[in-house]
Amino acid sequence: MEVALGFLIAFVIAITGVGAGTITAPLLILVLHVPVAISVGTALAYSTIVKAVVVPVQIIRKQVDWRVLGIMLLGGLPGVVAGCLLFRRYAAVGSHAAFYAVLGLIIVFSAAWHLYRHFRPHSFSGERKTRRWAIAGLMFPIAAEVGFASSGAGAMGTLVLMGLSSLDAAKVVGTDLAFAFCMTLTGSGLHLASGSFDSALLVKLIVGGVLGAVAGSWVAPRVPSRQLRLALSVGLVLLGMGFCYRAVTMHAAGHAARPDQFAVRVSAGQ
Repeated sequence: MEVALGFLIAFVIAITGVGAGTITAPLLILVLHVPVAISVGTALAYSTIVKAVVVPVQIIRKQVDWRVLGIMLLGGLPGVVAGCLLFRRYAAVGSHAAFYAVLGLIIVFSAAWHLYRHFRPHSFSGERKTRRWAIAGLMFPIAAEVGFASSGAGAMGTLVLMGLSSLDAAKVVGTDLAFAFCMTLTGSGLHLASGSFDSALLVKLIVGGVLGAVAGSWVAPRVPSRQLRLALSVGLVLLGMGFCYRAVTMHAAGHAARPDQFAVRVSAGQ
């Protein structure tokens, strides 16, 4: 089952371009019932390996702007560390409502962004001025979401670069991929150092992922990827809303339980 899931994730990425971070952790939680504390670190490690294959190609093609990448890392590196610390504070100790809420919102936003791009493709004029400090500042919360929920860098990083930099389309993609790789590498290292991952599960995901990437790359030119991306984005919106709903119900259940717990303590004191 784990190999099949790794195959599916890599296959979907290859034919649609949707980021690994957006779908890996949710599928690990929903399909394999992996504990939240393990799913994020494992998803980050898997996403890092996937990006390690793609980023060198972007570098060889000279599609990474190193100056802009350095600016992004100024805010991104502290952000991913902060996100990992927040994860240890909340999700890893059983406070899953906050995790589900953040993950759900990220999935909804990312999928909605893909939907927007589907109907309103962005045109690159190349006349914008690069706003360095704004980019660095926005990378902090984006990277914090990566450290906390393993997703968010792809769509949000692209959105920031398109609006606040003078990069063309190819360099936006390449630079954002390089940034996402740095964030997932740092985040997965921090999660792995704390033991928040499953090495056996990761190996099986990678085995399936290699096969899925090869199959997806072969199939991609032969399928209507634009229509598939649209369908996947709609499904992800529903998935994200499901996580948000779960967060609300868990939060409400926690509040409802507190008066009962208080009454038990009072009765015990009497």
